[in-house]
Amino acid sequence: MSSPSKVIIQGKTESGGKFRPSDWAERLSGAVATYDRNRRMIFHPNVRLATMEGVKCVVVDACLEEEDAMLFDFLMNFAEENKLVVKLTDIEPEA
Repeated sequence: MSSPSKVIIQGKTESGGKFRPSDWAERLSGAVATYDRNRRMIFHPNVRLATMEGVKCVVVDACLEEEDAMLFDFLMNFAEENKLVVKLTDIEPEA
């Protein structure tokens, strides 16, 4: 059996509450984005926004753990510190 290819950080806490602020996923994705010479935001290719079960999520490709361990740890630490639900899966959530 293969390892899950996606790590999904959901916008709900382990206790079942909705995580605030409501734009947390956009902020987290923006924190790991870069900017081109025209100052347009370029989202990281392995970090994207999605919705799963009606909840905002940040989807992280599992390969990021090997490609950029510090960035992967930053994202996982954010989820842990805020007690967010994290799921490992091969299923692609809706964009």
